[in-house]
Amino acid sequence: MRVLIVSDTHGKHYNLDRALEEAGKIDMFIHLGDVEGGEDYIEAVVECEKHIVAGNNDFFSRLPREDEFYIGNKKAFITHGHNYSVSMTKEQILEEGKVRGADIVMFGHTHQPYFEQKDGITLLNPGSLSYPRQIGRKGSYMLLDVKPDGEMNFEERYLDI
Repeated sequence: MRVLIVSDTHGKHYNLDRALEEAGKIDMFIHLGDVEGGEDYIEAVVECEKHIVAGNNDFFSRLPREDEFYIGNKKAFITHGHNYSVSMTKEQILEEGKVRGADIVMFGHTHQPYFEQKDGITLLNPGSLSYPRQIGRKGSYMLLDVKPDGEMNFEERYLDI
């Protein structure tokens, strides 16, 4: 199973299209918020299971603020992250993940890629495809490959400018 994880596209689809093309065939698509009206576009171009949450710039959106689901046998909790102060610390979102019994906690908002495994939980942020803020300022996303035995491999990827 292959999962494409993106965030903070802010209604700009060019880099999303590039990430979809680079990822190849995917079985699940996850968007961690700030789609800014891009829901219909994503619905039209992504032909697999989708999980999309609203971000702080998704005004008047009907998207859920949070979602919980399984990827293989691992429970995932996704949110944009702004309600958990992820720009300041990851402790609050880590604690929320523990309370929810999550194995994987995914968030966006900071526009910077982040990956950590702590207290039995994988915390990740794919960064931003449209407005990256990390050194080098390349759009970023993550791929998750789940092997038949359940082993998970996460890969941080950057778009060439």
